[in-house]
Amino acid sequence: MLNKKYRFHSRGGVRYVYQHGKTVRSARVSLVFVKNTRGFTRVAVVVSKKVMKTAVGRNFIRRRIYEAIRTNFDTVPRGVDYIFVVYSKDVGKMKFDELKKMINGLISEAKICYNKKNG
Repeated sequence: MLNKKYRFHSRGGVRYVYQHGKTVRSARVSLVFVKNTRGFTRVAVVVSKKVMKTAVGRNFIRRRIYEAIRTNFDTVPRGVDYIFVVYSKDVGKMKFDELKKMINGLISEAKICYNKKNG
């Protein structure tokens, strides 16, 4: 699991990212991101009840995505808030390597979008 320091602790931060952030989408997951002034990255994973009815299933998907991020956390740009929104329950059944590839692809696409905006 990702260290508690790198996760969101209140709804205010999540609300700010939703209101001011940019979105990058894939077929199963979307990523909302915005630069922060904290100097470190924060991550949240949102899995709706529409995706998975049971809390056990939602938590399983959430833990898998946090683990995929944790294993490659050194490549994630610093000073950015990320919210991963899951749209498909297939994420829980994907191979872990495929999930990591999808998450890294979203992060690299967000990095490209962010650099275009500022560059």
